[in-house]
Amino acid sequence: MALELWWGSGSPYSWRALLGLEYKQIPYVSHLVSFAKQEHKSPELLAMNPRGRVPVLKDGDYVCFESLAILTYLERKYPERPLFGRDPAEAGTIMRVIAEYQAYVEDQLMRIISAILFQGVEERIEEVERAVRVVESEARTIEGRLAKSEWLVGEAFSAADIAVFPGIQILLRALARREAAELRNRLLPLETNYPAIAAWIRRIEALPGYERTYPPHWRE
Repeated sequence: MALELWWGSGSPYSWRALLGLEYKQIPYVSHLVSFAKQEHKSPELLAMNPRGRVPVLKDGDYVCFESLAILTYLERKYPERPLFGRDPAEAGTIMRVIAEYQAYVEDQLMRIISAILFQGVEERIEEVERAVRVVESEARTIEGRLAKSEWLVGEAFSAADIAVFPGIQILLRALARREAAELRNRLLPLETNYPAIAAWIRRIEALPGYERTYPPHWRE
């Protein structure tokens, strides 16, 4: 029986699960959930995840939600093309990079994205300024790491890349909005300010199966 994945277009957490499945080349049945129709709050989804969030992975009778939990499950069940390293040291470094991203970057990144897309930058300018300073500092750290290696940890694509990539892509999409012009001028062009990150994005986009993970509503 194939795995089933419920996911939402543009959700960075859904994107993580899709990237993991595609990189490991695991067959799965895709269920695209409409946020506009509140399908993530449907009785079917709530029965699997009472928090009403995606992604949700179902493997027979087993249900798993939260993106990193899904990646961990896939890793243990399908160890080929590992996402969490090839030895204990690499596994520890991957988890450290993910933990650092979650602790120091992710919330700030989402503050900027939310202000641009939903709340208004001018109305939250002080909060956004603080968030941008944090993101700029952490981007320099990531840039330094990628200047020395093609991937965030080790010599292969890993869960560290999967954890960080969607948030950066969503930020870049938000910065393209007219109301984000001032912020855009501080962070972009990526190829000039952060060339190693730009090259890393292109490498991920070239991975087999990447096109199937790309948010479909972004193509519209």
